[in-house]
Amino acid sequence: MRQAVGLRDVEAASDTRLRLDGLVKPLGSLGRLEQLAVWLSGAQGQCPPRALDDVRVVVFAGDHGIATSGVSAYPREVTGAMVRTFLAGKAGINALARLHGATVRVLDLGVDADTSDLPAAVTRHKVRRGSGSIDVEDALTDEQVVAAFRAGAAVADEEVDSGADLLVPGDMGIGNTTVAAALVAALLDLQALDVVGTGTGVDDDAWARKVAALRDALYRSRAVRDDPLAVLRTVGSADTAAMTGFLVQAAVRRTPVLLDGVVSCACALVARRLVDPASHWWLAGHRSTEPAQHRALDVLGLEPLVDLGMRLGEGTGALTALPVLRAAQAMAAEMGLLAELMGESPGASDDESTDGDPAPTSDLDAT
Repeated sequence: MRQAVGLRDVEAASDTRLRLDGLVKPLGSLGRLEQLAVWLSGAQGQCPPRALDDVRVVVFAGDHGIATSGVSAYPREVTGAMVRTFLAGKAGINALARLHGATVRVLDLGVDADTSDLPAAVTRHKVRRGSGSIDVEDALTDEQVVAAFRAGAAVADEEVDSGADLLVPGDMGIGNTTVAAALVAALLDLQALDVVGTGTGVDDDAWARKVAALRDALYRSRAVRDDPLAVLRTVGSADTAAMTGFLVQAAVRRTPVLLDGVVSCACALVARRLVDPASHWWLAGHRSTEPAQHRALDVLGLEPLVDLGMRLGEGTGALTALPVLRAAQAMAAEMGLLAELMGESPGASDDESTDGDPAPTSDLDAT
């Protein structure tokens, strides 16, 4: 499953950095927006970067056996109900998508409910009804983890082929923050207490159950932690395996991704273990309240665009951050040049601005 992933376009990124220095503003006065514009130019391969007019959210839904251990504030039946809510356009991500002109696609990879009445576009990649309880058994079989991974990759291809400018991976599944924490801890050799958060807002008793379940899951993962796909099989789920394939294939297709919360960042960590350069194509939309996401972001070298204490999932944090990325694009593409204002040759202004280019941060490096 290892794929060839290219790097962003260094020349386009450099051209945009020079253009930013020549705009009608003091050098560096747009702060991180300038770094984002450079990153986006490198991802798109053009200067200035083009507008993000076609943003696609793909919500990966699935249930998790670990939820039966009382690790969530909500029953597993909520997952299936929420899939129908997405389709009805009534979820949080639907509201934000309408606001920002994005589309929402929901996929049932492992919902533990009869969803045969739903459109085939929702259910055709379903791997199983619910993943195994990771504290006592593997989440998936070898065949199922491969099927889910390939499904996610196929969906990424479909979205890119139909014109997506930017992809957002969303999540839905009761118990998925426990699974995400398990993936992060297993890959980074952390303890349960390092990664366990409150998820949907659990009380102290449920938090303690979550810690205990995660300890058992991490013990089971020790033998496979050097094999990313085996980690997904052991302590992941159908939806996280599919999201991982989605992230890898987006990078293969040179398409930028705006990550959401703990689930997408956990999958990004797995995807980078599979294909290291894939992380060059991702930005972090927001910082959630989950400690596992903070650990993953640190290792991935990603600095979130916003930090609003959100923990809803679905892709809502990423879409809340989308206007920041769009602001960076608009500034780079639509502001005038200082040389034009002063009646000078644009080329002369560009030549004078080549000294002292600001060093990009780790997640925004042109290469």
